Amino acid sequence: MAVKILVVDDEPNILRSLKGVLEDEGYETVLASSGEAALEELKKEPPDVMLLDIWLPGMDGLEVLQRIKASHPTLPVIIISGHGTIETAVRATRMGAFDFVEKPLSLERVLVSIHNALQVSRLEADNLIWRQKAEKRYRITGQSPAIVRLREFIERAAPSNATVLITGENGTGKELAARSIHFLSPRKHRPLVEVNCAAIPEELIESELFGHEKGAFTGAQERRRGKFDLADGGTLFLDEIGDMSLKTQAKILRILQEQTFERVGGSRTIRVDVRIVAATNKDLPQEIKAGRFRQDLYFRLNVIPIHVPPLRERLEDIPLLVEDFLDELSRESAMGRKAIAPEVYPLLSRYAWPGNVRELKNFVERLVIMTPSRRIGLKDLPEDFLRHLDHDLPRSDPFQYPTLKEARHHFERQYLLQKLKEYDWNVSLTAQHIGLERTHLHRKMKTLGLRLSPSDDDGNDRQAPLP
Repeated sequence: MAVKILVVDDEPNILRSLKGVLEDEGYETVLASSGEAALEELKKEPPDVMLLDIWLPGMDGLEVLQRIKASHPTLPVIIISGHGTIETAVRATRMGAFDFVEKPLSLERVLVSIHNALQVSRLEADNLIWRQKAEKRYRITGQSPAIVRLREFIERAAPSNATVLITGENGTGKELAARSIHFLSPRKHRPLVEVNCAAIPEELIESELFGHEKGAFTGAQERRRGKFDLADGGTLFLDEIGDMSLKTQAKILRILQEQTFERVGGSRTIRVDVRIVAATNKDLPQEIKAGRFRQDLYFRLNVIPIHVPPLRERLEDIPLLVEDFLDELSRESAMGRKAIAPEVYPLLSRYAWPGNVRELKNFVERLVIMTPSRRIGLKDLPEDFLRHLDHDLPRSDPFQYPTLKEARHHFERQYLLQKLKEYDWNVSLTAQHIGLERTHLHRKMKTLGLRLSPSDDDGNDRQAPLP
């Protein structure tokens, strides 16, 4: 499809001249001799670029520009004028004009400006697609009460500039929570810079965080910007902050208080605007008692505490997570989309998943790679996985849940899974022994997210729940 350019000018000679040149270059050209006519053309089909004269009969070009930016903010508008002044050019630029070209027009200059406008427009469109994909990719999957509550916490915390401390076991998705906070915040168009505090050697972490001057230490052959500098205006994610040394903790505390720092080997104070999101799998109050973490830094970080629950406390989310992983794997490999049979899900919910969501993702990838058929069934489950299924899931502490509804939900789900297992997934027999009507048990299982697989052929109502 040809690039469409709308030219707005009240001089017929300029319209004819631009039309001829632009069409020779392969552009589709639409002409308008007034601001009102230009706005009518916009209603029909927006162009890719617009050339707009300032001095027009009736509505002048700046008023037209203001209206265009209100209705089509991403449309690049190049202002052309025979009475241009610096003041007019500055005003047009502030209103959103892409460029300002003076008359008499240099056709080469006009073509270069159009080319640049199209390039920037394409980059912005690609950027928008990338951001939308990134936001979708980092959306937290799940419908369990714990995950619904986590998303609500993130949505409330994200718009602020407050420091966030994310806690949770390894593999639960703390990085995902941090990225969700950034993409839902006003800083989402600015950098998100990540630092794994546990992966950087102690002697290098200050240089990594704050940068260094040339000659600050052996091997520092040039000045280098640190992570705080790179994250200016955006978000700095300090992962595994519980592994940071006390010396570095003191410097982090100062930055949180003053938003200033000096590079290693330097004396110039650098001011930044950075939001801190930190994460740890450690019990920081216990680390404070052991003298390994500063109490004052903990209070600074813990402005908004967010806890990411382990997978064993949100087993009903397993089918949704598995489907996401299958989609992701099919996009990243040439093996195509594989499916997991419904009867596999009850077994997945009977495993404790000590490695949490990360372990589940690795497990699904293993199944996809090692299963030759398009459908992954019970026969494809690894023996080492099946050996662990006879162990009971760890009992969760009911007092950890903030509401009675969540505590009851998790207790009832765990209780019914255990009883159904005891009676070989026979719903009628289970209902009889726990004192419920069979139909009531069916409704309860549905409420708890335990979907039923088709009944066995023998009609004994033995139905394994699908989380």
